[in-house]
Amino acid sequence: MKRKSIFESHENETAGEIAFRKIRSDIIRGKLRPGQKLRLDQLKSQYGVAISTLREILSRLTAEEFVVAEGQRGFEVSSVSASGLKDIAALRLLLETQALRQSIASGDLQWEARVVSSHYILQSIESKLVEGDLTQVEQWVQQDWEFHHATISACESPAMMAAHSTTFDRYIRYHMLALSFRGEAAAKEHSQLKELVLSRKTEAAVTLLTSHVQSGLNHVLSTGRIPN
Repeated sequence: MKRKSIFESHENETAGEIAFRKIRSDIIRGKLRPGQKLRLDQLKSQYGVAISTLREILSRLTAEEFVVAEGQRGFEVSSVSASGLKDIAALRLLLETQALRQSIASGDLQWEARVVSSHYILQSIESKLVEGDLTQVEQWVQQDWEFHHATISACESPAMMAAHSTTFDRYIRYHMLALSFRGEAAAKEHSQLKELVLSRKTEAAVTLLTSHVQSGLNHVLSTGRIPN
């Protein structure tokens, strides 16, 4: 399974790929704020690439709905809202529950090992967060992705996995804007999900995943940091 890093650099990246990843991760992190105007001259100075390259990058990010094109007025970071979070959470569940069913049906021993190992790392990070170490938030975001990705990685549908990857990043953007970890409840749900997946209890796993995502959504909205 190829590892996707949300925030870290990749090997053999071109200058354009580095700038694309940095701008994208800065949007997910909230460093580039919702609704912020993306002025090409400022971006050129900040990310060190040509205007033409920036236009290509912003067009790609528009396709992923991280950026909005404003015609002759340029580009801006996509806004966020409670309804937007609910919409992207519903899309995540549509994709992830189907992929989870398929993975449980066809997953082999290597798939089980990916689930176990990714959860082990996630559990370690969550323990630190529960103890109050908020410096672990970005690592948690990365490893939360790794765990959920592992659970569905045997679905045998590259198109579904690609759609889920982008959808998950859009969902996690809201968590980064709220910058609040749900605590022991989230950690417990991850442990329970791991056990249900490995035991091949499909419907129970799907039910728990649905509740897990809904609880995460409710927690983010409860922070008051996402506008209506």
